[in-house]
Amino acid sequence: MASSKKIIIGSRGSDLALWQANFVKEKLEKSGKPTEIKIIKTQGDKIQNLSFEKLEGKGFFTKELEDALLNKDIDLAVHSCKDLPTENPKGLILAAVSLREDPCDLLIIRKEALDDKQKWKIKLKANVGTSSSRRKAQLLHFRPDLNTSDLRGNVPTRIEKLRNKQYDAIMLAAAGIERLELDLSDFIVTKLPAKEFVPAPAQGVLALQIRENDKNLHKHLKETFNYPEVMETTQIEREILKRFQGGCQMPLGIYCESETDEEDNILYNIWVSKANSWNSPVAPFFYQTPKPDKIYDKIIANINLKPTSVFITQNKRKEDYFVRTLNSLGYKTECQSLIEFRLIPFKISEPFEWVFFSSKHAVKYFFMQKPILSKEIKFGVIGLSTGVELRKYGYVPDFIGQSNNIDSISRQFSNLAGNKKVLFPHAKGSFKSVQQLMPKKDKVLNLTVYETIKYPDAVIPRCDLVIFTSPSNVEAYFEKTSFNDNKQRAVAMGDSTAKELLKHNIRAVAKPHTFDEIGLVRAVISI
Repeated sequence: MASSKKIIIGSRGSDLALWQANFVKEKLEKSGKPTEIKIIKTQGDKIQNLSFEKLEGKGFFTKELEDALLNKDIDLAVHSCKDLPTENPKGLILAAVSLREDPCDLLIIRKEALDDKQKWKIKLKANVGTSSSRRKAQLLHFRPDLNTSDLRGNVPTRIEKLRNKQYDAIMLAAAGIERLELDLSDFIVTKLPAKEFVPAPAQGVLALQIRENDKNLHKHLKETFNYPEVMETTQIEREILKRFQGGCQMPLGIYCESETDEEDNILYNIWVSKANSWNSPVAPFFYQTPKPDKIYDKIIANINLKPTSVFITQNKRKEDYFVRTLNSLGYKTECQSLIEFRLIPFKISEPFEWVFFSSKHAVKYFFMQKPILSKEIKFGVIGLSTGVELRKYGYVPDFIGQSNNIDSISRQFSNLAGNKKVLFPHAKGSFKSVQQLMPKKDKVLNLTVYETIKYPDAVIPRCDLVIFTSPSNVEAYFEKTSFNDNKQRAVAMGDSTAKELLKHNIRAVAKPHTFDEIGLVRAVISI
């Protein structure tokens, strides 16, 4: 070691980097190891006039720290893991990681740029400051009307530039804001969900790098920073990044979470967002696997898209994310609902404490009849798009089920609702999947609010991939035509739709992981 008494920690000199170094220092000192922090300036700190994609090479926030480790000027380098190249220089290792702070990105908006009606609450054509090509690409992917401008400097400096009205909004990592405990009360802060706006690989995690032959320090760090789940999911993200041969200047988002199924098997959910450049189309992917090492080749292969023709059984809307995204990636899309909807008048005869909507149509036809609701009523929904529909009527969902696993959604919701009585507005002939899985049937109130009617004159185009959005659309489709060759494949929106397809001897090749348009896009391009 550089010192027989102290562990010398190397750190960049920014407020956030020093917070991170002091966090590690405090943990080590509590474990009985005296430490000292040494500030080292990196290339990324010295060059402030260029955006990240214009900086040459990799490791422009880490190389000088790694050199200091190899030269034995320091014993331990503390990095933001997202800045650390996926391959260590010879003689160095990633010894440990911290717990993961919130991995999400934040959109910090000046109040003058607020628009509640727009996605993320930011006005049309706003100017957003960020030098991250990943953030730029995804911002324009979801909101093509926005403008982006480069933004450099440490976190407080960036926020001060926003206060000085150089931008309408800026983007920062939630973890950095939380660690520095910065006051953002004069702004509107929108958190962008990591499963939608995919963060940088390992965002929110600290990486502790040491010399490979420093066995004693390695052993001590493994005991002090013992977070195997974080190390595992972080390494999955970094391995995918490595396969892309990318650095933090690449417009690539990767996020991994592990979960345990009902049989105690570990499943890894992996979200990927990839573009060729900050101003080129974004391809969003989703994968679920028990064996991540078996999925890497598929992820890389899928990035080389082979666009095909797609038919979806829903009408094209004015702002259609699904069509816009697939068309930008070279897919040919056709949209046509095979059914229409008709309101069924209702009367509510019993009191209830929750209302649960399984579709945006149930929301629409429930509120069209202007029901009288108490202010204490809570709302549950399946899917982000159903939540968006609910907000149109002035209500915010208290529960959002964001999985294609109805069993899981039902368990989560029933645990939340407890002994409260729940009203379920639904379509005539609905499978009532969630209601059937509720453990307390006496707490379930079913309410038919609309019915579906088949379009007799609907024209069905011939496409290689057909996305069925409901069991009724499956039924209407196969009354008019059939899958008569091996080229056609089906995607099913949920278990009920997949079961209806099986009646026609068609097995869905995919089901969206989430019941919304981004879930549909991911299902199409991740096949």
